[in-house]
Amino acid sequence: MEEEIGKTSKTILIVDDEPPIRDILIHNLEREGYRLIEAADGITAVNMALEQKPDLILLDIMLPKLDGLSVCKRIKNSLNIPIIMLTAKDGEIDKILGLELGADDYITKPFSVRELVARVKANLRKIDVSSGEKIVETSNADNKKKDSKIIVGELELDLDKFEVKVRGEIIDLTLREFEVLKFLASQPEQVVTRETLLEKVWGYEYFGDIRTVDVTVRRIREKIEKDTSMPKILITKRGVGYYISDR
Repeated sequence: MEEEIGKTSKTILIVDDEPPIRDILIHNLEREGYRLIEAADGITAVNMALEQKPDLILLDIMLPKLDGLSVCKRIKNSLNIPIIMLTAKDGEIDKILGLELGADDYITKPFSVRELVARVKANLRKIDVSSGEKIVETSNADNKKKDSKIIVGELELDLDKFEVKVRGEIIDLTLREFEVLKFLASQPEQVVTRETLLEKVWGYEYFGDIRTVDVTVRRIREKIEKDTSMPKILITKRGVGYYISDR
């Protein structure tokens, strides 16, 4: 019983204008021990998120009053919590737009409840791990590690503050972007496959879309590179994956 009570410390906000969808999600996530709150429109969702600060949000794209993408943007401007977009459209535009606005993940309807629960657990688990980690060892002796910092070339990550600096300038990253950069920077010059990033950063072994990794990397580059067409920090190894250059 104590274990079940402990699980309820995690609160999930479900935002969908279809009561049957909300009922399915609430039923299955309550079985996992989560505390659920719900909203049926975009305006209510923003207000509830800012007031109650849930640990994770399941957010439908098609909503009355304010669409899901706008809701995502408004929430992410104030809170750095994981948002999983729910969409009935399998089009690339909806998925990429959602991720560009700061969404951490997406899943298309109709979805497998098992897959959705796995995504929820993975996103919450990564937040817990991120909060608990302080120091990441680097594999290159030339890279300086001071207290809880990773310094690789022009890139500096402060793991306590969740802060990134490039050439001394603070860069505003989402938590997911920070986690990708941290994972790569902890092993500079080592190429990491998209599949490995999906598993280690997003927490998916069997679920997940590789394009999610590519979109997130592209978004990071737009923030840290002087010229995204010729990146000097976050490099692509064509056909394999990505790595951080220590030059």
